[in-house]
Amino acid sequence: MHPPAQQVPPGPTPGLQRSIGLWSAIAVVIGSTIGSGIFRSPAGIADKLPGPLPMLSSWVAGGIFAICGALTIAEVASALPRTGGVYVFLREGWGKLPAFVFGWGQLVMIRAASLGAIAITFAEYFWRVIGRDPSQQGEVMTVRWIAAFAILLTGSFNIAGVRVGATFTNLTVLAKYGGLLFIILVAFAVGLPQTGGNYAPMIPPGSITVSAFGLALVSTLWAFDGWADLAYNGGEVKDPQRNLPRALIGGTLMVIGIYLLANVAYLAVLPIEEIRVSKLVAADVAQKVIGPAGVVFVSVTVMVSTFGTLNTVLFTSPRIFFALAADGLFFKPVAAVHPKLGTPWVAITLTATLGATFVLLRSFEQLADAFVTAFLPFYFLAVASIFRLRGRADYQPSFRCPGYPVVPAVFMLAVLYLLGNAFVQESSRLQTIGVFAVVLTGVPVYYLTVGRRKRGAAEG
Repeated sequence: MHPPAQQVPPGPTPGLQRSIGLWSAIAVVIGSTIGSGIFRSPAGIADKLPGPLPMLSSWVAGGIFAICGALTIAEVASALPRTGGVYVFLREGWGKLPAFVFGWGQLVMIRAASLGAIAITFAEYFWRVIGRDPSQQGEVMTVRWIAAFAILLTGSFNIAGVRVGATFTNLTVLAKYGGLLFIILVAFAVGLPQTGGNYAPMIPPGSITVSAFGLALVSTLWAFDGWADLAYNGGEVKDPQRNLPRALIGGTLMVIGIYLLANVAYLAVLPIEEIRVSKLVAADVAQKVIGPAGVVFVSVTVMVSTFGTLNTVLFTSPRIFFALAADGLFFKPVAAVHPKLGTPWVAITLTATLGATFVLLRSFEQLADAFVTAFLPFYFLAVASIFRLRGRADYQPSFRCPGYPVVPAVFMLAVLYLLGNAFVQESSRLQTIGVFAVVLTGVPVYYLTVGRRKRGAAEG
């Protein structure tokens, strides 16, 4: 038997204040999601699905996946508006062991891999803007050191205060969303009349297979990841029963909309064969329709986008470690709140340090693939928790997931498909097994630490 879901009053998490309003909450969703993916992932997706309709179908599927997840998590978050987000949903739905393993996975791989992949992209485009080539052999480690510094710098912003972190998120979201929208408008207004579009043939022979679609969808999900991150700050959102569902759903829909428009705009200017070899497709689009100034504009937009995402991830994800420590499942000092700044400064410092360390040791591809693969099972359990929680009398969400139970089931089936595809594909099988093996080391760690203390208390 698992403990019943805790009905939480709308007061703050002890030590943290509810200071995030609706618009800042929406900015967190957008800021967590739009990072490097929409600029970097199209090449890999087009390479696996080299046809306009197959490529776009991967982005549509990713959008459906994200909105089904957001609708479900919006309900659970409205009933459990606590700091820790997915960790809390796992604890209340499935018990302490899965929640601990989630936190362990975040600690040893997931969160640091996410930060590292975003930071490397920021550093590469920073290096390009100042006229250096980040791909040169002698520049690789320099780029990684810049990435590590960026992680530590954005960590310091979030230690400085919730308002500081939220304000920086708001500003960078306006810049990145506006920059991407500008690229889209220019592509349609200037590029499309010149090219007539590159939408035919819609489905070239051999451009889509089930296995290739699954591999492409992993890259798409990397671009969409972040839609649930606001839930980590559930204990700091004002009027959470009302604002958490609105922000999670509204922010996710805004991301889906601009992602689909961006990919249609890319195809308006570039044929699929050029997209599949383009490492920065938005820059190549801008080069064609604006010239060299467009490349500089896009590079600066990517810099702002990824730097802002680093800030937002360090605004949200340290709350996982904070919640773990507050529950006694992690070192107690990690739950410390700075007496003057009101931020979980130890948790933020820990998260930033892990990210900076990982980025010095791993490449972008290694970091991004490890992140997506490791996170999927926990997304599955977090969404599946709605079925457990709805059966409890004291579960009282202020928002109900429309289309229940189909909507959460669609999300869960998509996760099972992706995980199954990762195991079936020879190219990804060993890495997938390795990632899960690392995350599952959390099970013996739990029984050797938390489980042992629980048994000792029971015997005493």
